[in-house]
Amino acid sequence: MNNIIKYKDYIGSVEFSESDGIFYGKVQGIRSLISYEGTNATELVTDFHDAVDSYLESCNANGDTPETAFKGSVNIRFKNQDQHRRAAVYAMSHNQSLNSFIVDAIDDKLSVLNA
Repeated sequence: MNNIIKYKDYIGSVEFSESDGIFYGKVQGIRSLISYEGTNATELVTDFHDAVDSYLESCNANGDTPETAFKGSVNIRFKNQDQHRRAAVYAMSHNQSLNSFIVDAIDDKLSVLNA
């Protein structure tokens, strides 16, 4: 089962409440709360699309710029100080910043998806 849905560059979560018998979710990667629900997959997707469209229409009507998800900045918390130190030393010894080392590591991990 895929736990995300996509529409107009927005990504939404997919959850299920057994006690309520509904699927629900919210748009990920932005501060604004955009939520949606449905009693089946079709209703969930329709409500997701309607919620995103409503958000964009509201922003347009108010002259606001809609939030963009995943702008390229992230705060990373290492498991421990030693992991942070080792990563920094590795990056420095390879003449790169810690940021570029982390980006390279992510690219290496994600390259499997494109294979």
